[in-house]
Amino acid sequence: MERLRAECPWDKKQTWESLRHLTIEETFELSDAIMDNNGDEVCKELGDLILHIVFYAKIASEKGLFDIADVLEKINKKLIRRHPHIFGNVVVSNAEEVKNNWERIKIENEHKTSVLEGVPHSLPSLIKAYRMQEKAAGVGFDWHSDKEVWDKVKEEYSEFREAIDASDDHEHSEEEFGDLLFALVNYARWKQINPEDALEKANRKFIYRFQHIEQRAKACGKKLHEMTLEEMDVFWNEAKKK
Repeated sequence: MERLRAECPWDKKQTWESLRHLTIEETFELSDAIMDNNGDEVCKELGDLILHIVFYAKIASEKGLFDIADVLEKINKKLIRRHPHIFGNVVVSNAEEVKNNWERIKIENEHKTSVLEGVPHSLPSLIKAYRMQEKAAGVGFDWHSDKEVWDKVKEEYSEFREAIDASDDHEHSEEEFGDLLFALVNYARWKQINPEDALEKANRKFIYRFQHIEQRAKACGKKLHEMTLEEMDVFWNEAKKK
């Protein structure tokens, strides 16, 4: 990176701001590799992310802000501080207690003003809901049983149906649908299901089945827009059996 910043015209021009969207893209590429369970690709994408981290730190060092050693020192200190059950005298019995301690330490010892402060505003909404619920639960703001959570899902579904049936107020229907999604995410959390992973698997299943329809239609010399739904359903059900 030292040499690239000194000799490469493209690398010389880069700033934190110009790299940001590329880092987001690299993160999603890593996510794809993980979902594909492709170890070689995960290895490659991790390398790309490390390159970005080094790049950001190099730019910072040129500004006199910090360098890569400072980055590593800070994360070492954070890990020690947030793992008192390893580096201190705190006793925990399970992973859930570790998570709860983690959130309390952030509030009590790191001058955070809110439990939710660490949730990025730009996170995709599904992940954001899950993370906010996790963090709130970490300080005791949670239901007592999964039955209560499921009752909340049913309540929100009823309110959504009422909003849809009662009027053409789109904003109210949208609000109630958001409440329903939020409640479903919370139930998934209680059942130890990551809603983002679950939805992505559903997306991939849909892609596979729909592309099967496209391939079968092409093989039969048909165009999708000329087919009936019943005809497409035949191919869809074929894909479900594979």
